[in-house]
Amino acid sequence: MPVSDDRGSCPETEVMVVSMTARTPAHKRVVIIGGVAGGMSAATRLRRLDADATITVLERSGHVSFANCGLPYFVGGLIEEEEDLTLQTPQQLYDRFRLDVRVNDEVVAIDRTAHTVTTRSTVDGEELVVPYDKLILSMGAAPVRPPIPGYDRVRTLRTVEDAASMAAEVGVAPETAVVIGAGFIGLEMAENLVAQGLDTTVLEAAPQVLTPLDSELAVLVGDELVAHGVRVELGASVASVGERSVTLSDGRVLPADLVVGAIGVRPDVGLAELAGLQLGPEGGLAVNDANQTSDPDVYAVGDAVEKADAVSHSTSLIALANVANRQGRRVADHIAGRPSHRVASLGTSIVKVFDIVAATVGWNERRLQAAGRPFRAIHSHPFDHATYYPGATRMAAKLIFDPDDGTILGAQIVGRHGVDKRIDVIATAMAAGLTAPQLADLELAYAPPFSSAKDPVNLLGYMAENILSGDCDVVGPAELESLVEQGWPLVDVRTAEEHAASAIEGSVNLPVDSLRDHLGSLGHGPVVVYCQVGQRGHTATALMQELGIKARNLDGGYQTWSAWTRAQGAGILDCSDVARSRRLQAVRSESA
Repeated sequence: MPVSDDRGSCPETEVMVVSMTARTPAHKRVVIIGGVAGGMSAATRLRRLDADATITVLERSGHVSFANCGLPYFVGGLIEEEEDLTLQTPQQLYDRFRLDVRVNDEVVAIDRTAHTVTTRSTVDGEELVVPYDKLILSMGAAPVRPPIPGYDRVRTLRTVEDAASMAAEVGVAPETAVVIGAGFIGLEMAENLVAQGLDTTVLEAAPQVLTPLDSELAVLVGDELVAHGVRVELGASVASVGERSVTLSDGRVLPADLVVGAIGVRPDVGLAELAGLQLGPEGGLAVNDANQTSDPDVYAVGDAVEKADAVSHSTSLIALANVANRQGRRVADHIAGRPSHRVASLGTSIVKVFDIVAATVGWNERRLQAAGRPFRAIHSHPFDHATYYPGATRMAAKLIFDPDDGTILGAQIVGRHGVDKRIDVIATAMAAGLTAPQLADLELAYAPPFSSAKDPVNLLGYMAENILSGDCDVVGPAELESLVEQGWPLVDVRTAEEHAASAIEGSVNLPVDSLRDHLGSLGHGPVVVYCQVGQRGHTATALMQELGIKARNLDGGYQTWSAWTRAQGAGILDCSDVARSRRLQAVRSESA
């Protein structure tokens, strides 16, 4: 639970406190531990609000303001110069903002009673005591390093120094690499190592890559990795790391000149714990609506902090740069005596993996199931822009919403183009409190090179509206087998050619364009109908229902069912030349 800020729950009390705070002069000595997103946003915003405050930033690395999200691309050579990662230097920050920025200075102790911090130089070991009136913690998150024999050889990415060291190692021409972890950073690293010519293997303990996605979308990302020569092993655990190898728990030994650890991160709260600050239920720092810790003179921002979760209305660990930036700004406002508020986080994330993009916002189906929260999920496979304009490609989109009131609980999209636009629209809709059916009414920019008259987001809204209004009912891929076992006939309404090429076992082919001529054989149902992506299936089920036949449409059609089915049997993804060629052809045909 977030710590109390002693304001109580009465809105009138909160207004009174804010107005009193607004008359309080800014404190003159502000110390910030850690730079990058949250710390530097707080420092520069506070300077704009208070020209006289003494603002000191203490950073243990050699860079206080750098693009940490760009580190994998520096290793891969896409970003060629180390200086391109550096956004601001200490001298630049002093010249423009009169900030006292001290790099290579690690804070080793916080004395909350004396209002001081003790720093130790990482260069010569000299220690200094720095006083503060207000302290801001922006210490980020540290890579998880499990107690595996030999894991000290594993490289991780957190600082510019880490990236420079890894790039130097890649530069001496290693031939093989193993990436442990198939999350966002792990897959970005895999892509960039392949770009440097390394034979790359990705190991993931979970049964899929990118666990923020549900399995039927994650498998599409796995296909892309394999199509570009990456060997992906799922459900794989590491027993030990050798000088040039990684040994798995099943005894197999993989060659690995370079080993990169991307298992995940944990809030860097060791210093805060020593100072007696309260942690939240997820292990991050607990803060109130003003981002104050259990000590009102100590604020905390960024990846070390537990955020308010927009879906659960509790707290969770969400490590995102834009959230850290926003928190830094709000903390500066509060210190300067301005009204400040906390905004719940949606966890909007996106990653590029070779030629596709995967994005997510809110909760996925697996997380909602674990929490016991009711939901409905729908899938679509729209084109990113008008099909008559050259270059249109399909995307796979999933929307999850409350079955009663249509509250949007989450969304996931995988595709080649336009993914960022659509996930951002849905994230904005969630922040504004729009329901799933209201997505249909959004007036979104349209021209043939950019979208269709019915944007993919609009289509999700129409689908949600149809379900919540009772106009149609869908069958999820996981439910299909049970219905077939109960005796529901399975009708494929695609063309005879499509059915012959690939079909669900046991299905009967009744093409939608000639469906009326064969409805007598179906009686009054019930039946399950499917097509390639769900659109023709919806037309067919609507016709059947109008004629008194109980019918349900397979959500997302054959394409979603196929991806979901393959995901259930995921394991080692075959990376042979034949398999890579076959998967690449499949990926391209699904995009056509």
